[in-house]
Parts: sequence; structure tokens; C-alpha cells
Amino acid sequence: RRKLRTDVAAAFPNLSAEQLTEFLPNKEELNVIKIYTHKGEAVTVYMNNRNPILFEIEKALYPTVYTLWVYPDLLPAFSTWPPVLQKLAGGADLMLPGVVVPSSGFPQVERGTLCAVILLGNRAPVAVAVATMSTAEMLAAGMKGKGFAVLHTYMDHLWEYGDKSYPPTLAPLVTDPAEKGSVEDEEEVEGKEPVSSFSTDPLQHVGIGDLSLKEQDSRAILVGKEELNESKAAETAEDDNTEVQQEAEDSRTPQEQMDALFNQCFFHALKCKVKKSDLPLLTSTFLRSHMFSCCPAGQQLDIKKSSYKKVRFFCIFFHQKILQVKELNKGVESIVEVDWKHPDIKAFIVPEGFSSASAAQNSKSDDREQAYHAPEIIPLYGVSTKMIPLFQECGYKKGSILSSSEVRNIIINYVKTNELVDEANKNIVKVNAILCDCLLDKSEQDEISNLKWDDLLSRCLERLQPLHQVTFFGQEPIVRKGNIEPIDVTIAQRSSNKKVTIIKNLELYGLDPQHVANILQQRVQASATITPVLGTKDRVQVQIQGNQIHHLAKMLLEEYQLPRKYIQGLEKAPKLGRKK
Repeated sequence: RRKLRTDVAAAFPNLSAEQLTEFLPNKEELNVIKIYTHKGEAVTVYMNNRNPILFEIEKALYPTVYTLWVYPDLLPAFSTWPPVLQKLAGGADLMLPGVVVPSSGFPQVERGTLCAVILLGNRAPVAVAVATMSTAEMLAAGMKGKGFAVLHTYMDHLWEYGDKSYPPTLAPLVTDPAEKGSVEDEEEVEGKEPVSSFSTDPLQHVGIGDLSLKEQDSRAILVGKEELNESKAAETAEDDNTEVQQEAEDSRTPQEQMDALFNQCFFHALKCKVKKSDLPLLTSTFLRSHMFSCCPAGQQLDIKKSSYKKVRFFCIFFHQKILQVKELNKGVESIVEVDWKHPDIKAFIVPEGFSSASAAQNSKSDDREQAYHAPEIIPLYGVSTKMIPLFQECGYKKGSILSSSEVRNIIINYVKTNELVDEANKNIVKVNAILCDCLLDKSEQDEISNLKWDDLLSRCLERLQPLHQVTFFGQEPIVRKGNIEPIDVTIAQRSSNKKVTIIKNLELYGLDPQHVANILQQRVQASATITPVLGTKDRVQVQIQGNQIHHLAKMLLEEYQLPRKYIQGLEKAPKLGRKK
């Protein structure tokens, strides 16, 4: 801890002695964990109060956004517009055209200087980046090209290691005179007669976490033209209001229209579809089974056409305390609590044409129509300690993640580079010292001097650390250790010689156990229950009376299009006898 405090003081000289003691207290618990990036780079993370406060890459210390929210002036800050945050959170670097030039000028930085990225109007940093050019070079380049290499952002995987809190609202230290003047102008206008205007997309003015449905509605204020009688004036105002709203809707981009549709369906589903008894509810099920059914006729929700494709859709509503989402299973999020008394939910008005009866009917029909998207599962391999000598020549370290085709290419290139192919038989590879240590057991090292290509590659894959990547529909890929557990189907004997079908691990494939249980219960007219899995935390299983494997197999294989290799126990289905 003393060495770390010394390193932090050297890396961040702006911290006073008092702030340093507050940042790294003597008596509080400090945890150190090691994680690996998608490129296989090792990152050391320092945790305090369950939040990552620092991360270290190649002996260089960097603050996290949690630290910068407490010490916002720790690094020189550069502003950008709120919509750019979506790109940064998706892995993009910050380009100079996306940097806002303040009237007071940029802070003076050199190439390689560690900087913070803030959103316009809020001093709370949302990203940590390294400047790729000095301030003078940025201006000389005409504010074109890459300005900052982004290392860490709000809402990335490192942020998820903490309490997943949201950026505080910190007022800028220096108010831009242009902005100040515009605010004063607005205040003057408020005192006068209202003028005709409608709001633009709030993403251009506020942070992503500050959006609300009310702010996204187009508002029109009509100008009084001539003194007419009350009834005629009311009719005119109503017609003008409709025209201005239509113009506002037409002026929005397709992405803004899709965002507004997502917000409408979100509040509609919470107000009319979801009950307290439905919780916890998988976010994927809420999106597929509830929000889709609230979509107006002739329109269709498509998350790829919205601004939420790179940012979690539900993060917006976490900040407003409308709902709570927890990761009950690794990589699978569920809605666990909803505040139905929230003003935004109460204020939402169900669109015309959605009666309670029709809504229930649409929900049932859409449950059938909305196809379940089976996740894409890709086996991956991590470089283990024993295999480092074989892979380090290609620049890979311990923990580097590779696909099977990459492993194959590395092995082939290694064999050809070291001229290990047998000249007499091209199917045979000579075993050198490195291959011997990596691929052969001690008892085999004196006996085996050659290996066939297939044997060589299979031995290599067996000695690498198994991993797998799961990509759910509309979500970012998730890499997990080990091989994915199959959906486990078993038959258990109960009292009075009764049989029950037990189904486990549905959540790993994005399936809601309660939803599966409800469908099976309706189809086979048998009792179905959800029970906790013994010896696990927050894992449940479906239990249904009788041997229902035939119905389950039809659902999983034909309707949900899950590969058979990911389902275990289908061979226990009852044999169909001839009817007499």
C-alpha cells in the first residue's frame, strides 16, 4: 500500500497529501484483481469500497471514472457532445471533429498526456484517454484526425466491476459566454409572449443518463394571431398544434424516431403488461414479449436502428430510478424491481387503439409471432502457462484469447517456420524440444518423436484453457471461462411412482424459465413449477409433471432452433408404442 501511494503521488501530482490519504486510506480494505482484455493484455485493477479506483497497464497507473467523479480536476479535460459517448462506449477512439472547442481555449497538453473526456454541460468525466497529439498539433491539424486513444469509459466492462453508479452532475467551472448569453436570452423570452418553437433531440443538450420520456416529446407553442371568439380560437390552436407536431416528427432523423418509439413501448409495457408477480423478468423477455406487443400497427422495433445499439437501453431508466436490473446469472440481466409510482409512468398515456382487451390479445399473439433468437456460441481458447513457449513467438501471452482457426494457423506457421514437416511423409510432424514440453506427457517424451497433423492439433487444443463467447440478439458478446453448460433435461421419480421432468440452465441460453414453464404447462396440461437449484446461487430449474421430453424437444429444437449438441438428456424421451 505504501508503494502504491508513492506511485499514485508520482503519477498524479495534482493530488494533495490530504486527498491522497483520503483516496488510499490506511485502514480500509484494498483489493487487487487481474483481468484480461479482448486482446489478451493483462490489466491490474485496484478496488476500494467495491469500486475500481485505479487500473495498471504495463506499470502505468490510470484512474477510473469512479475516481474522476470524486476528483474531477485530476486530469486535463476535453469536452464532447453527449451522442459521442455511445461511440466511445462501443470501443471507438475520440476524433478531433467530435471535440468541443471552448471559448477559453483547450488545456495545454503534450502527446501522450493522460486526459479526461467530459460531456458538454457536465464536468463529471465519462472516459479516460491518452492524447495522440499536443494541443498545438490539434489546432494546426484543423481539428481533424484522431485526437485521443480511449482506454476506459463509463459503462464499459471495467465500470461494471463497480456499483454501476452514474456520473454526478457537476457544473462547469467556467461558463462559456456564448452559452451564458443564450441562457439570458431564453430568460428574457420567457417573460414575453410565447413564440412558436419545438424542442430538438435532448441527446444534443443533456447526458445520456438524464433522458426522460417527457423531454423527448415534441412541444409546440402557438402564437396568438388575432382576437377571435373563444370557440374559433380553440379550433385554430388545435389545428396549428397538430401541424407543428407533424412537422416536428418529420424533422427527426430515423434514429431519433426509433428512440422515441422505444421509449413509448417501454412505458406502455411497464404500465399495461408487466405485473409485480412477473418479477424477476429477463430483460430479453421484457423486450421481446412485452415491448414488441406495444408497438403501434405498421411500425416495428429495431434496436440496431436506434441509438441504443452500443449502449444498454435500460441504463437510461436506472438513473431515473424507474426500475432496477441485476445480473442474477453471469451475463444474463433481469428486471428485479419497478417503481410503478414513478411520475413518468403515471404521466404516460396509452395511445389510442390499445384497449386492455386488445392489448392482452396482442400480447398473446406477439408471444407466438416474436421468434426467439438462439445465441451465437463460439468456442475459444486461452493460452495456458504450459503452452506459453509455443505461442510467445507469435506475440501471444498467458491468457490471450484465440479461436480454433487462429490456433490452427499459429501451429501450422510454427511447424513450417521451424521446418518440422517430415520430408518423406508430409502428414507427419517432427517433435522438437518446445513441442515435446508443451504437448507430450512425461511418460511419452522418450517414446514419441513424430506426431500426425490431426494428433498435433487436437493435443494443442486440449492443453489450452477452454473458453466460450456467447452473443445474444441485440447485445454485445460475452466471453466466459470453460465450456458452456448444456441445457440439462432429466427425469426424476417421485412418490407413488410419479415422474417429473426437470430442466436446468435455460438462462444461459437467454431463455426465461418462467416463460418456458408457462408454455409447457399450457401445451401438456400439467402442473409446472420453478424451484431453486440446490448448491447454486440465484439459479432456478423448471419442474413439470410427467415425462414431457417430446414436447420440450420440439420446442427447443424446432421452434427455438437451438443446436442439439447444447441439449443434454433428450434420449430419455418415452418410446411411443402402437395404439391398439
